Amino acid sequence: MLIAHGAGAGQQSAYMRQLRDALANQGVQTLAIEFGYMQRMQREGRRIPPPRIDRLVEELSRWCDILTRSEGGMPWLGGKSMGGRAASLLAARDQAAGLVLCGYPFHPPSKPASLRLEHWPLIDCPTLVVQGSRDPFGTHEEVSRYELPARVQLHWLEEGDHDWKPRQRSGRTQAILIEEGAAVIAAFMRAHREPK
Repeated sequence: MLIAHGAGAGQQSAYMRQLRDALANQGVQTLAIEFGYMQRMQREGRRIPPPRIDRLVEELSRWCDILTRSEGGMPWLGGKSMGGRAASLLAARDQAAGLVLCGYPFHPPSKPASLRLEHWPLIDCPTLVVQGSRDPFGTHEEVSRYELPARVQLHWLEEGDHDWKPRQRSGRTQAILIEEGAAVIAAFMRAHREPK
């Protein structure tokens, strides 16, 4: 799976490292890409906002082309938050073997009417959304009211926020939720593996 990071934290963030490790333990091979603006941010040691989403889709498309040429066949696409949004837009435009969205930004926080779902009817591949039930970009209560395509499967991480961190009183930890998310992702990918 080609996996992209979120807007404010790159592939070296604790969340992304733990997720990739947990996926590897489940037998999922990932290729973690770092968008150009994040590489620049790390080089210069200062915050840089991401470019427009269409530029990120083009950048992700180039990575996808490289992977397709070297491995043959369409890869699975995945991403955290903004990276998942870019992956979903690319899947809607160019197709993919499958799509895994971790903490999808259904809408900006505190703007539930500004939905980012207009392209979803064009996504024609198995799609899994793994979302914290308290995610301010789309809570369980909010998303349950959306009319999502039938091929979209949702898995809720109870008590999780946008980074899958639960409230302390839940008795769960972010590490537990990441392990749960990785197990669900691996099972979904195995269930939708194309026959050889």
